[in-house]
Amino acid sequence: MADHKSNAKAYWQANLRLIIISLAIWALVSYGFGILLRPMLSGIAVGGTDLGFWFAQQGSILTFIALIFFYAWRMNKLDKEFGVDEE
Repeated sequence: MADHKSNAKAYWQANLRLIIISLAIWALVSYGFGILLRPMLSGIAVGGTDLGFWFAQQGSILTFIALIFFYAWRMNKLDKEFGVDEE
């Protein structure tokens, strides 16, 4: 019983770590690059506009979609690692 609890706790900690890292990346890209660092990125042209505007409009959305796929892939590996996978 104690082994099951420690295994569940380790699984939950790994899941939380993955969520926190994903949210930090998304916050950096959307809020950091799109708002806070936009003046520093304004000199870099991407697709006819500056990089800060691109991150605010498309970059944060594309990053969010990539993070969704990364999270699903990593959680499947984590599930198999801890023996809670569906297959």
